[in-house]
Amino acid sequence: MLPIPRALLLAMALLVASGPGATAQPLPGPEGPVLLTLSQPGGQTIRLDRAALAAFPATSLRTTTIWTAGPQTFTGVTLRDLMTRIGAGGQALRAHAVNDYAIDIPWSDVTSGTALIAYTRNGQPMSVRDKGPLWLVYPYDSDPVFRQETHHARSVWQLDRIEVIP
Repeated sequence: MLPIPRALLLAMALLVASGPGATAQPLPGPEGPVLLTLSQPGGQTIRLDRAALAAFPATSLRTTTIWTAGPQTFTGVTLRDLMTRIGAGGQALRAHAVNDYAIDIPWSDVTSGTALIAYTRNGQPMSVRDKGPLWLVYPYDSDPVFRQETHHARSVWQLDRIEVIP
């Protein structure tokens, strides 16, 4: 049997310790209107208001969309940051809109860090009339794959619920 270098063992231990669930941290309850409800297997539900979403590291992307005129700057929290914080893991997410539109998002969209739950567009909060208050967007201009119908269908505006699918 070959000996395993000590550094490799340490790296493997750190990797396991940093996996889903290891970084789960409680989130404060909402003080303002709930914008997003997260449901996990086992019945755990987390409700987030604008302040809770804004407390995550903000990510911005500038891209064009098929629904807007010209380049737009979206700011929000990545699905990866959100799911890591709550310790979620699964096969997919089911994203729901206010009008009950729903679509499954593969877990690869979470781990890639490209899917963004935007809470502002061009520096302004989005109203329901303007596809808000939350809009799941992708960097459409960065790769042709994001300009296909598959990702357009996953781009849920008026996002209000996400279910983790085990």
